[in-house]
Order: sequence, then C-alpha cells, then structure tokens
Amino acid sequence: MDDARRQKLLQLASGGVFLAIIAVVVVVIVASSSGGDSGGKPTRAEQGEVGELLSGIPQSAMSLGDPDAPVKIQEYGDLQCPFCKANAEEVTPPVIESAVRNGEASITFHNFVIIGPQSVPAGEAAIAAGAQGKAWNFIELFYRNQGEENSGYVTEEFLESIGKKSGIPDLARWNKERKSHKYKKQIEAESKEAAKLGFEGTPSFAIEGPSTNGLEKIGTPETPGQLEDEIEKAT
Repeated sequence: MDDARRQKLLQLASGGVFLAIIAVVVVVIVASSSGGDSGGKPTRAEQGEVGELLSGIPQSAMSLGDPDAPVKIQEYGDLQCPFCKANAEEVTPPVIESAVRNGEASITFHNFVIIGPQSVPAGEAAIAAGAQGKAWNFIELFYRNQGEENSGYVTEEFLESIGKKSGIPDLARWNKERKSHKYKKQIEAESKEAAKLGFEGTPSFAIEGPSTNGLEKIGTPETPGQLEDEIEKAT
C-alpha cells in the first residue's frame, strides 16, 4: 500500500472515531438532561421522615399546628419553586419541631403561583389533601421529589405517587376533588393576595401575633433562627 493511500485511510478512521465519540457524548448529555427533569417517586424513608416531622401536630385545611396558637405564620409558596424546596428542607423543619409542635405558633401554606401552569394542579392536589387533614404531608413529600420547574414532571402518575404516600384516607375522593378544579379559584385568590401584600417571589412569609400590628411581612427567612426570632418578636 502506498503512503498516500495509507494516509487517506488513517484520516477516514480518525474521522470515524471522532464521530463515534461525539455520538456517545450526545447520548450521555441527552440522558442526563432527561433524567434531571423528572420528579422522583417518594421513598419509604422520605415517607417516614415526613411522618415523624408531622406526627402528633394537628392539621386543618392548609394549616399546621394548634389553631389557637398565639402566633400565626403565613407562607406563600409555589410547589414547583426550588427555593421553596430548600426552605422546606432546611428552614421550616426545626421551627415545626419546636414552636409549632409546642403550640407557640401555627403555619398556613398558601399557593402563590409564579413558576408556571403545572403549579396549579399541584396546588389543587395539596388543597384536596388538606380537605382530609394531609396537606402538609403532601407538600413536604412533593418538595422532596420535586423535578425541574416546568419540565412536565407534574403528571397524573407523579401526583398520585405523592398522594398515596401522603397517607390520604380516601384517595378516590382526593382524586375526584383535585381534578374537579373546585380549588382553582382559591389558588387564584391566594396568588392575588400575595401580590397585594407586595410579595414578588417565593417563598414569602408574613406573621401575626400579640405583638404585631396585624399581619406583618417578614420576607424570606434564610435560617431557622431568623424565623424563630420573628416568632419571638410576635409573641
């Protein structure tokens, strides 16, 4: 084989290897992207973790804690919001375990839809869970399995997986109510209320207690200590 032909074959081979490498890289990137968009299915460990956090604390509609607690915390959140997820995992649990559990404060979740259309069926499912005393179980499990915002992960299968692990007593009723859109007006009203309060992002908090001048905005506490300080000031 002459040198010219050998050189040509080497170039073709090199080109083929390069294209093969590019193809593998593309497949890996696509697979990684599609996997990162998907919400997860709640595990038994997550179910147990949430159950332990909320065990023994009364729930009514979207409120967690003693209805007669002197301090009322109002949280405005979007279930698709990654910052709300971080808040639910890092900021509110110590407050739930202390001030909410001991009856010093209660916390009520309001849907403030800012991420996208999928936040509406997620919110409807949470309110329907609240009608059976399991709103916070649903909310906490949803956050722990949250996917990438507006990626299409809030499917019927995803919502049902969260609902089943939330301990909702009557799943048939829950499915019927969340799909009926009977709670859509509530979500719209709460979103307008948040905007009227001057909130522009989620999660946003307001607080009311014996030492406040009605309902006062406290923004977004970044640590459990900041939220606990606000509770103490409001008491």
